[in-house]
Amino acid sequence: MRWIFRVFGALVVAALLLAGGLLLLPGEKIAQVAVDQIRAATGRQVSVEGGVELSFYPVLGVRTGKVTISNADWSDEPLMLSARGLSIGVETGALFRGQVRVKALELVGPEMLLERSRDGRFNWEIERGTGGAGGRGMAFALDRLEVSDGSLRYVDHSDGSRQRFDKLDLTLLAPDLAGRAQIELTAHPAGTPVALRGAIDGFLGFLDGAPVPVEATLTAGGGTLEFAGRAGAGGDAEGRLSADLPRTKAFAAALGLGAVAPPEGMGRAIRGEGLIVLTDGKALALRKMALRLDDNAITGDADITLDGKTQLRARLRAGALDFAGAPEAGGGTGGGQAESSGWSTAPIDASGLGALDGQVRLTAESIDLGRVKLDATDVTVTIDRARAVFSLNDVAAYGGAFGGEFVMNNRSGLSVGGKLSMRGVETKDLLSDMAGITRLSGKADGNLGFLGVGQSLNAIMNSLQGDGRIAMGRGVIAGMDLDRLMRSGDGSGGTTIFDSLGASFTMAGGNLVNSDLKLALPGIEATGTGRIGLGARDIDYLFTPVALKARGGRGLAIPVRIRGPWSAPRITPDMGAAVDLNLAEEKKQVEEKVEQKVRETLRKELDVEVQEGEKVEDALKRKAEEELMRGLQKLLE
Repeated sequence: MRWIFRVFGALVVAALLLAGGLLLLPGEKIAQVAVDQIRAATGRQVSVEGGVELSFYPVLGVRTGKVTISNADWSDEPLMLSARGLSIGVETGALFRGQVRVKALELVGPEMLLERSRDGRFNWEIERGTGGAGGRGMAFALDRLEVSDGSLRYVDHSDGSRQRFDKLDLTLLAPDLAGRAQIELTAHPAGTPVALRGAIDGFLGFLDGAPVPVEATLTAGGGTLEFAGRAGAGGDAEGRLSADLPRTKAFAAALGLGAVAPPEGMGRAIRGEGLIVLTDGKALALRKMALRLDDNAITGDADITLDGKTQLRARLRAGALDFAGAPEAGGGTGGGQAESSGWSTAPIDASGLGALDGQVRLTAESIDLGRVKLDATDVTVTIDRARAVFSLNDVAAYGGAFGGEFVMNNRSGLSVGGKLSMRGVETKDLLSDMAGITRLSGKADGNLGFLGVGQSLNAIMNSLQGDGRIAMGRGVIAGMDLDRLMRSGDGSGGTTIFDSLGASFTMAGGNLVNSDLKLALPGIEATGTGRIGLGARDIDYLFTPVALKARGGRGLAIPVRIRGPWSAPRITPDMGAAVDLNLAEEKKQVEEKVEQKVRETLRKELDVEVQEGEKVEDALKRKAEEELMRGLQKLLE
């Protein structure tokens, strides 16, 4: 057993010698070695304030007071980094070889500033020295860098943008600075944690801006972004980017991007992937994108410029798109007719039109907008200074086709307008979806120019102005039987089948006015004139059918008055107008006979003589005045 005690004794002696040697090791020397090596590695001035304490746990090293690292000479701010303290760990084995080898650094409470100059330089780009203090057998191989309770500011002087991240914790493992480094970072830009984990092959090359292999995963708000490719700290990157964001709103809020709340179908949840190329941190190219916005699948390419105001150009393709659940303008929900009580007065927030400029072209097999449903669609959206123009390149809907453009302008208050045309469109389906009107059916051609102004749908509809024209071939009017009307005077119920219909109209103050409606069907022609309240959602219209062969070819007209709200208009024959139109001569003869009889009766019974050109009422008034004057004279005699 003697050899066991010898071994144990030797270990105790060695431990005592090691402890004694470490106690005699000056902490200032270790701190100075670290400072010299950081200065040599960065080319920046490094200063340490306060006392230096030797530490043994968790690694051998020292702790210092306040530490600062100077900024780039082109910056207006003197410091790139200022920390409350610095812990330096050294390799124990190197000490016995006469070396001080820095293994770990920990920054406590650092305030870090990252800047980009107007000419594109970065303050973290460094010129590494080669001399340093190598003559004293020192080395710099950073196994571990830790940052706790830090803050980071990023300032881009080229566009004036600024960002800040607080409560930042960072762990960097880089046994060989020229080799592979692993990074774990946690920050709280908006109160909730954002985590970044990744690996960089060729860490020093990355810091110099050279593209090197990089893998990274960003986690925030329950969502993740993953990148695999090549990137450099100068802002260049290329590779594959994938996204899994089950709650886009929460992800954006965690990153401090504000209340980003896409409508249903437009990205409340986003999943997808694509190839990206980022140039100088400002120009982003997305290729072979395959996105799923909620249940909508979209593919395509996009180019985004992030220098100053965002610029976007994209070419997108899709199958069937469902936006029926997205809020309508004014805050309503899709999928139903407008409320019978009126248009929504909820404010329309069109501020998003000013967020970017650009052009996006979309082709889709179909688009369900809730109230309006489109078939094969090819549209281009061009946005310039808060003005969006939707060009209808080729839109199939309601059995026909639409063309023209629709404009939303929010440069100085919201306005909407456009010039639209339609060919072969089924009016019943279109009017039912747009306004809840189902009485008119048939294929129609037409054109429309319009303009509305206001911050709510109600204000826009009540301000509409413009003009248009519609032409139809064979069609049906439900709820009115012109044939029965001509035969019995009762046109309620039933249907009217017509051969053609045409009309032009003007709009002002939310009212559509028409005076030249012409409708033709066998043996009957009809005209119309009146007002349709687009804002008030009511109608006051006089429709006049004429039976051409009635009364021996003189014709018979029975006007129909259509009046009331769109949801339940009253349709009644206007018999007074019917008499005026059909029995004008007979009415005149009867009126003459009655007047003659009245004249004779007044002359005989009341001694009232109706003079030539005088009305009966005037003659009676004159007689009464004469009698009153006689009575007054008698009182005065």
